[in-house]
Amino acid sequence: MTDNNHDRPPDLAIPPLPATFRPTRTRLAVFTVSSILIATLAVVAAILPATGPTAWSTPERVAFAAIGPLISSGLYLLARPRITADDQGLTVVNTVRTHHLEWAEIVRVNLRPGDPWVLLDLDNGEVLPAMGIQASGGKPARRAAAELRALVDERTRTERDD
Repeated sequence: MTDNNHDRPPDLAIPPLPATFRPTRTRLAVFTVSSILIATLAVVAAILPATGPTAWSTPERVAFAAIGPLISSGLYLLARPRITADDQGLTVVNTVRTHHLEWAEIVRVNLRPGDPWVLLDLDNGEVLPAMGIQASGGKPARRAAAELRALVDERTRTERDD
């Protein structure tokens, strides 16, 4: 296992447990788009003509307005990812699946240039994407990845010493 201390900023503190990492920019974008979508479709449904040759009945308007929350529930999957660290290990919640990992299972935390999100190298040779820290988050995302790396390094070293 390589030493990642050279990647760690000197002022980096290991976060206290429990610690949760979320993609804040993605969440903000999803919630903003969802809110605008729901409001826009509700307004359009309200102003659709109730009479005349192109009349919309009340059930049709309600169905039209209901499209906003339906699409937003799908968009919610993009805001769902998170990484939660506690005494037992990491819980990685991606868009659809959730993985519980013990500290000893995690070999390395990677966020290399070109990676869309953090990748966890596991002791069984697999690589698990952890979408809770996304590279699109810029400098805060790189700092969060460094904090997670430091936390994993500390916890796996502590478990090996026991």
